[in-house]
Amino acid sequence: MNTEIRNQLENMADKPYREFSSKLIPSKKTMLGIRTPQLRTYAKELARTLGESALSGEDIYYEEVMLRGMIIGYLKVPAEKRLKLITDFIPAIDNWGVCDSFCCTLKFTNRHREQVWDLIQSYAASEKEFEQRFAAVMILDYFIHTDYLSRSLEVLQHINTEHYYSSMAVAWTAAECYIKFPDDTLPYLTGNVFDRATHNRAIRKICDSYRVEKCQKEALKKLVRKER
Repeated sequence: MNTEIRNQLENMADKPYREFSSKLIPSKKTMLGIRTPQLRTYAKELARTLGESALSGEDIYYEEVMLRGMIIGYLKVPAEKRLKLITDFIPAIDNWGVCDSFCCTLKFTNRHREQVWDLIQSYAASEKEFEQRFAAVMILDYFIHTDYLSRSLEVLQHINTEHYYSSMAVAWTAAECYIKFPDDTLPYLTGNVFDRATHNRAIRKICDSYRVEKCQKEALKKLVRKER
């Protein structure tokens, strides 16, 4: 980011919040401690006033990376341009915080689902942890509905979940699929298509939900796979 933006972010820093957040979000970059709503407001302002020029420069802070991702989501640009910006940005993702906030900002997906669906396929097949998580969280945010459910579940079961943060994302997404479409999703749980850890995490997340009946939870608990 340029010096003016960086100075503004430094002025927004909150030390107690930084100490709290840094324990939850492992990042290779220094964290300032800025609350997400405050960062979103600033991202919208920069997208409106500076446009793509707000993306220039290198990032040294966690919040600069977060801000960059948000700006990409808020810019008024054609879909093809935004897809290029997304592709350029993804290598900068090194933690779940940036990944998940970036995904939920890409609301243009609701108007360009097929283009975004095609984009995320290569990340679903990636061996990189946060590319895998990006694909899973994009499915979670935009593709759990009737038109895409079967395709989404097929993609989820083929994501490599060896890494913790990709496993958690797949489990979270599979759980949400079950919560919204239990009959369609149950065969993927009874069929043991996920590795043991991801499978059990998905069941745990479903059982934590208030949107699932007690009898469903009891049945799912019987599907928990024990370590051999």
